[in-house]
Amino acid sequence: MSRRVFITGGASGLGRGLAERYARAGCRVCIGDVNDARGAETAAALGGDAFYLRCDVRREEDLQAAAAELERRWGGVDVVVNNAGVAGAGAIEEVTEEDWAWIIDINLMGVVRGCRVFTPVFKRQRGGHFVNVASMAGLLDVPLMSSYNATKAAVVSLSETLQNELEGAGIRVSVVCPSFFRTNLNENVRAPDPALAATVDRLLEHGALPAEVVIDRIFRAVEAGEFYVLPHPVGARAWRLKRLLPRGAYRAIVRKQYRRMRRSMTRPRAEG
Repeated sequence: MSRRVFITGGASGLGRGLAERYARAGCRVCIGDVNDARGAETAAALGGDAFYLRCDVRREEDLQAAAAELERRWGGVDVVVNNAGVAGAGAIEEVTEEDWAWIIDINLMGVVRGCRVFTPVFKRQRGGHFVNVASMAGLLDVPLMSSYNATKAAVVSLSETLQNELEGAGIRVSVVCPSFFRTNLNENVRAPDPALAATVDRLLEHGALPAEVVIDRIFRAVEAGEFYVLPHPVGARAWRLKRLLPRGAYRAIVRKQYRRMRRSMTRPRAEG
């Protein structure tokens, strides 16, 4: 496999894991990120033809520059992984408008910009694959995470729309919706309540599946051309329940989980 892959937020967490998996499969990988030290270190660790570009998804000009460099260096790109993202949590009355604007600009508009910039590239080369990273939070309405849920739900809707819109141009789309697993997402969480931020960190720390299993499942599903990529079986079952159960029955399940979350916020965190 010698496909050309560009990954935003590729210097750490899920992005880095996917970069390593694509590199192992023989792909050429470009890391886009805002952390120059991590980006350079990741590219060096990947070896081969891998390289790093500074790319802030809040700036369309950065993505335009990345597209131009990929066309200059590789003659194009085959897979664009719109992965860069941040997290937000808090009750609706507590999350500020500034924090809403921040998370929308990165989680949603970062994906929009990636798709806007690279669609003309894909059309010129008569093919390509967008891999848009959303979350199970975009499919399941978890309380106290309205800003994060809303941006990830928008990424799901955007991806569904683009699948219909771009199919005739030979462009494939996948939307990735993982549940909690250990990444560095906790480094980029805004929450007005420190206890809630700590709860998010615990959920990431104690995810049901190891990161390498999640990443391999994502890689294989994308390679198979799947549109909805749900690597966590428990999350996939919850999504099916939401679609099949009456709203009242589903809400009873959510309320139970919400009470459990509130209890975990008041529980002392173990040291060590």
